[in-house]
Amino acid sequence: MITWQCLPFSQLNTLQLYQIMALREAVFVVEQDCPYQDADGQDLNAEHLFAYQNNELVAYARLYTSKPLSAHIGRVVTKASVRGHGLGQALMQQAIEHCQQQWPNATIHISAQRYLERFYQSLGFSICSEPYLEDNIPHIAMQIKAND
Repeated sequence: MITWQCLPFSQLNTLQLYQIMALREAVFVVEQDCPYQDADGQDLNAEHLFAYQNNELVAYARLYTSKPLSAHIGRVVTKASVRGHGLGQALMQQAIEHCQQQWPNATIHISAQRYLERFYQSLGFSICSEPYLEDNIPHIAMQIKAND
């Protein structure tokens, strides 16, 4: 069974924070062989959405806003051992719903890895940029417009 939580940084306990950072590092730095500065300052003002299965952190996404009012979903990650079972889709659906509830007038933005473009389109995102490199990985900006 999957259990979900979404907490601001100030409410994360040290174990949750450690598990989140370890999962992000395992996938983005080690698995994708992409050294980058993960602690970028955004965590402090973000909502942290995460899922546990059998007391193990298996999925995570970071949600925050910027000015003008825009919501951002980033650091989207699932543990390698649970991929291919729909958890990534469930994570994104939870993230989108949370953003729409917290910030109903905000357009939701993501910086998507290009190989996941169709996946994000299936969730309602549309392309809003030309392809670009982020940390030497092809990306594309995508969005879900606010329902104002």
